[in-house]
Amino acid sequence: MISKAQKKYLKSLESKKQRKLTKEFIVEGTKSIKDFIKNGYIPLIVYTTQPEIWEPGIKTLKIDKKELKSISLLKNPKDSLAVFKIKPAVKPEFSHPILILDNLQDPGNLGTIIRTADWFGIKDIVCSHGTVDCYSPKVVQASMGSLAKTNINYMDLEDFLSDYPHPVYGTFLEGKNLFKEKFPDKMALIIGNEGNGIRPEIEKLVMHKITIPKHPDASAESLNAAIANAIVLSKILT
Repeated sequence: MISKAQKKYLKSLESKKQRKLTKEFIVEGTKSIKDFIKNGYIPLIVYTTQPEIWEPGIKTLKIDKKELKSISLLKNPKDSLAVFKIKPAVKPEFSHPILILDNLQDPGNLGTIIRTADWFGIKDIVCSHGTVDCYSPKVVQASMGSLAKTNINYMDLEDFLSDYPHPVYGTFLEGKNLFKEKFPDKMALIIGNEGNGIRPEIEKLVMHKITIPKHPDASAESLNAAIANAIVLSKILT
């Protein structure tokens, strides 16, 4: 049975401030939890309706479905919810393409971008300080376990890009046709904010502006950031 204090603490981890203070975050669903375990994360505790599915040595607390629903952020929670320690990020490697996110605000977009980056083999993502927290429950859920495999740093992008030794590409409404470009093995790709794009101070550091060409009859003004990211990565990395 779960205590009131435990419920209160789990609810507090919805807050970025609390996650930063405790360096802890929540993962829901057996598959996602096991993805984190497989990638070296050790759960502090797993609240579960099925303790028998977890390996010996993993701390579990058996709860019923009603209790799970009371601590879950999902409308239809599955079977387990775990608390993990946040791992310290390591310095990005420059030997492979790096994805840079400038002030993305939507948790669903960030989670999808992390999942897509994992699909295409991106190991490092660098986020501006204004980008939504990658350990937000909505981001964790949308990433479907891919967060466990991705090294994410929050940095001052101007400082980072000033020292970055390889070509820097950025997505814009106007730029060179993505599909006519040849991309190097070592590079950085910047995806901008959903509404405002890449900030002017970061735009100054972009060496190559690229765009996804739209059909002449298209009425849409722009693409969703996560969709644009998927299209660009599919061209760069396949």
